Amino acid sequence: MDFHCHLDLYPGAKEVSREASRRNEFTWLVTTSPRAYEATSRVLGCLPRVLISPGLHPELVGERAGELTLLLEQMVRCRAVGEVGIDGTYRFKPTLIDQRRVFEAVVARSKELGGRVLSIHSRGAVKEVLPILLKYPGFGTAVLHWFSGTASEMATAHRMGCWFSIGPAAFASAAGRSLMTKLPRDRVLPETDGPFASSDGVPLPPWSIEKTAALFSPIWDCSAGEAQAILVSNGRRLLAIMGWPPAA
Repeated sequence: MDFHCHLDLYPGAKEVSREASRRNEFTWLVTTSPRAYEATSRVLGCLPRVLISPGLHPELVGERAGELTLLLEQMVRCRAVGEVGIDGTYRFKPTLIDQRRVFEAVVARSKELGGRVLSIHSRGAVKEVLPILLKYPGFGTAVLHWFSGTASEMATAHRMGCWFSIGPAAFASAAGRSLMTKLPRDRVLPETDGPFASSDGVPLPPWSIEKTAALFSPIWDCSAGEAQAILVSNGRRLLAIMGWPPAA
């Protein structure tokens, strides 16, 4: 399983996508813009066990905010949306107002449509993201991708019903490893964020759940196999919420 990756951006994307479809029970391909979603859907088509979702990455809002209307239209036929969110780091502060506007529009649209599962980018912006989610009860389910907020913010997000998708790269720093010990194990999902996240300089492939499980094993005081079973069980629970696989 991989609940957040960019299959369309790997070198040899078609081959990697086919391999992910073969190896994984489920792979969530998040796109970075509505136009990218359309192109990826055309090129990769309907792969078994691969979900392609429309999104508008906060890092691209400065140049692609005009695609918001298209995204809101695409959401009508998609039960999941991503990657969306807010990036509060210094580099993207100039577009913060537009990022908030876009993200709030997506959450409001999710509520209007009866609920969607959102893969949310919140780097340096958890304090921006959570109040918007609270403003629209009934928006659906939030999956906070590669969570890097504070322990207090994590606890708040957990109380709100948020999930957390985590990959091996989240363990790269001491601060990251410390934060991982505080995650509620019943809401953790495996992800890679490949090809952007890497291991030993190589992009993490979408079939990296065993690596993620091995990293959670000592934290959860269980074997790697048991940790993987927890991740898979969590994933299946979220897929049921998502209504995946779709009815024929």
